[in-house]
Amino acid sequence: MAARSAVGAAVRAVNKPRKFAARKAAITLTPAAVEKLKSLLTSETDDSALKIGVKQKGCNGLTYTLDYTKEKGKFDEEVLQDGVKIYIDSKAQLSLLGTEMDYVEHKLASEFVFNNPNIKGICGCGESFHV
Repeated sequence: MAARSAVGAAVRAVNKPRKFAARKAAITLTPAAVEKLKSLLTSETDDSALKIGVKQKGCNGLTYTLDYTKEKGKFDEEVLQDGVKIYIDSKAQLSLLGTEMDYVEHKLASEFVFNNPNIKGICGCGESFHV
């Protein structure tokens, strides 16, 4: 079954280096992200989870992919937070470690934003990054 793209995503580099601290999950979700994902997973699709990955794209190297899914891949990491299930593709696990996923709404756009401490640079449009 072919994966369907869920929504677009933006990239934001974290200005201050964060101290590494052991976390329970590879990625954490803000309350706004949890609320939006719950509504997307119950109303838009019969899929039960969101899969986050990275692929080669854009002027800076990598971009996030967000897809609906029903099944966990063999090497995917499962993150469960506040009733929302996320699978992280094995190729994206190291680049997402310590990332916070947020959902923001503006007058002209709404999007998921990844606040990622691993990013070394982003492109001008905010859609691609490198680690």
